[in-house]
Amino acid sequence: MYRQGRPVGLTFKDEGLMEQASKSEWIVAALNQYESKLVRYATWIAGDVERAREIVQETFLRLCKEKPERLNSHLPQWLYTVCRNLAFDVRRKENRMTPLSEAEAAAHPSAGPRPGALLEQKEAMSQVLRVLEALPKNQREVIYLKFQCDLSYKEISEITNLSVSNIGFLIHTAIRSVRKQILANPEALRRTQ
Repeated sequence: MYRQGRPVGLTFKDEGLMEQASKSEWIVAALNQYESKLVRYATWIAGDVERAREIVQETFLRLCKEKPERLNSHLPQWLYTVCRNLAFDVRRKENRMTPLSEAEAAAHPSAGPRPGALLEQKEAMSQVLRVLEALPKNQREVIYLKFQCDLSYKEISEITNLSVSNIGFLIHTAIRSVRKQILANPEALRRTQ
């Protein structure tokens, strides 16, 4: 069954997918499962949604040149690694890094039960984002990959070329630092808005 030209229900966690799917179905399934996550990740690195879409498009063009058998066991890691490298190449060429602004993040608000709750949630998220921005770059990246892209420590390790234990240490240290800063002085964070 297809929805918007993409097969519904195909994921790479299904056993025997490679036997069932032709190369084009394999690529369509990869697009279906990873495209939006890769666009968010590339946007985080490149700082621009349109640039991120171009990066992800190039990532999938490179996927088209690969043999499914070669990548089946580590497709997510391969996609994120290629996307990451392309995004850093683009950023290096432009010699700047612009984090996602609050205005861009607010352009896609989630549906909340009431306006007051949405405002409180936005304020709390803003505080956390400010604290996260103060973290070292390597901690920010592993936090993003873990919690925004929902990757395992092993997958993050393969993408960043850091050991799994180092990934665990960076995530633990980042979370501890964020918790400590927010609990120590939440009023100071609110006043900086």
